[in-house]
Amino acid sequence: MADTKSTASPEDILVGGQAVIEGVMMRTPHAYAVAVRRLDGTIEIKSEQVKRLSERCKVFSWLVVRGFAVLVQSLALGIKTLNYSVNVSIQDLEAQEAAEAAKNGAPEKATSEKKKNGNNTLPVVSSMILGMAAAVLLFILLPLGLTNLLKGYFSVIENWVVFNLVDGVIRVLIFFAYLLAISRLKDIQRVFEYHGAEHKVVHTWEDGVEITVTNARQRPTQHPRCGTSFLMFVMVVSILVFSLFKFHAFWAIFLSRVVLIPVVSGLSYEIIRLSAPRCKKGFFRLLVLPGLTLQRITAKEPSDDQLEVAIRALNESLEIEARETRKSASVA
Repeated sequence: MADTKSTASPEDILVGGQAVIEGVMMRTPHAYAVAVRRLDGTIEIKSEQVKRLSERCKVFSWLVVRGFAVLVQSLALGIKTLNYSVNVSIQDLEAQEAAEAAKNGAPEKATSEKKKNGNNTLPVVSSMILGMAAAVLLFILLPLGLTNLLKGYFSVIENWVVFNLVDGVIRVLIFFAYLLAISRLKDIQRVFEYHGAEHKVVHTWEDGVEITVTNARQRPTQHPRCGTSFLMFVMVVSILVFSLFKFHAFWAIFLSRVVLIPVVSGLSYEIIRLSAPRCKKGFFRLLVLPGLTLQRITAKEPSDDQLEVAIRALNESLEIEARETRKSASVA
């Protein structure tokens, strides 16, 4: 394995990631790698070079705009790697079924090459559309409907600022209840453990120490740049942004909230990017505290095996990043 420490450092490479089914995806500025633990104990790796949207179009590097661009690309990449991990799990299950069928003398089922490779983009696009639609219904339409209903019982909600405050509180409560509900699922608990492994390994990289299981185990499972914290910022920032645009008709209020999603996500991205490096003291510590607290639900203590998977994903992505950096330097 290449020595990534000699060609890259935490000062110039921002690392992020995501937990998937029995694995972790790690992302560097120009690459990603997803590592998945198979039933036989081996780790399967898929890695690719990734070009940032800001490198394709300059407008995506502008303040606020870049936040929404990062969100869209992260969603697409996250769903793609999640689908990959699901396909790997399906292959293991099919292999188990085939082995059991062979024992019983049943014919073996063939697995399609398309399904095995998991390269079809249609599931990714479909999952993104369905996921965004579900998020709009659950975190925009439902809180708005409940707030509008409460307005008929409490006249104080007629005030536009109070209306948006109540709407925001309901949104946060729904989000909290949603996380608590899914955290009880056994498969999700495993994902949350891999989420904790991802955070520990990212902390290890950012601390500039050797990336080993022993060093990673000593790091916290919470991270200020986590997606959970980002969503918490979105919940709060949305209250402020939505209050700036007053409408009376229910459909107009709902439509404005959907249209303002890029603005809310962009502002949230800028806030979390500003606060993350300064999160250990003063005002910024208080700013990131709700998100870090919420991560007690979504990022659990991992096993050494799970840390090993996260380390493999990070090392692979750093290798590609270093290779691309050397290639760019030689061209220049």
